[in-house]
Amino acid sequence: LQAALWDGSAWCRQRNFAAAAAKFSTALELCSKGFAIEDPLKSSPDDTSRLASWIESKLVICYLKLGQPDLALSHSHRSIIQNPSHYCNHLRQAACFRCLHRYSEAARSAMVAQCLYVLAKGAGLETSDLIQLYWQAMTQEALNGEVSFSVLYTPFEKEDKTDKIKEANKTFAEKHPDYVQHIFTDPHGIHLLPERAESHPGQQYLLTLGFRNKEIGKTVEKSVTQILPVFPGQKTICSPNMEKEAERFWQNTGKMIMAAMTFIGSTKIKDERGPCAWAIEQFHHASLLSHLQRGEEQAQVMTQAVAELATLPYLQRVSQEDDKLLQSLMADAMDIQAGRTGERVWTKIQKV
Repeated sequence: LQAALWDGSAWCRQRNFAAAAAKFSTALELCSKGFAIEDPLKSSPDDTSRLASWIESKLVICYLKLGQPDLALSHSHRSIIQNPSHYCNHLRQAACFRCLHRYSEAARSAMVAQCLYVLAKGAGLETSDLIQLYWQAMTQEALNGEVSFSVLYTPFEKEDKTDKIKEANKTFAEKHPDYVQHIFTDPHGIHLLPERAESHPGQQYLLTLGFRNKEIGKTVEKSVTQILPVFPGQKTICSPNMEKEAERFWQNTGKMIMAAMTFIGSTKIKDERGPCAWAIEQFHHASLLSHLQRGEEQAQVMTQAVAELATLPYLQRVSQEDDKLLQSLMADAMDIQAGRTGERVWTKIQKV
């Protein structure tokens, strides 16, 4: 294991990233067998996880350098699962999403990285500012490429939320007249913007969205305002022999709905629907991909959901009940990835 790590690092320094990736893959295989320290019987799970996360992070760098961001993204998810509290793992994940032009998800990863950096009492103000600039740039990129909806952030203190939402909807209509077919303000969770320490530290916002297409706007509102997240088109997706219908739904509607839902998550750490809400949305997305016979994409989304669940306890306090759900969903995700079937918590949620 040590020789493989040394060789991998040496190839990295020589910028031979293909050779480095091969060596780090060998190291990862050895690590998975328990050889995290000289005596496998004395290695703790934490030792193994930290080393495995470090090797995964090196593979992320290698595959990004080799122009293979899809492979890099899978390794970035796994590096987070092994060590979810390390902010650099989330920044690498953001870089992978950026290379794939998935800017809303890149923004979310940068937001999580910033939050973890602050919680870990990161001393470098300059580092914090740079992470926030990256987060800000990804959010802006996401909006620049979006034509189906627009957004407005309204500063929020502790006023009456109902009155503030009415005011925000009215202001949005005045500022964005091309996106007034359907307007709503996210009632679940307060949003954060990447503003640096010297401006408005801790300022919270309400997020208002407006859509060109009324039906898409209504579907997004329904999906993100229900207490239990439900993926749009679920009845179509779950109907037997409806693969063509599911494909048509995804191409004509689902992509735009998912883009809006993903953007909403790019500035929101805590969700009033519950800490697992974002991960449940990922499970729904994976179910759709399964019906579309897109096995590789489904596996990647499930790994992303596990990374999300693994990070949650480091971002917010999780109640005993939520922790039970979190652990169950992680186990379900592992079962789904392994191809196992049976009555699971996720199956029950889908039925509800």
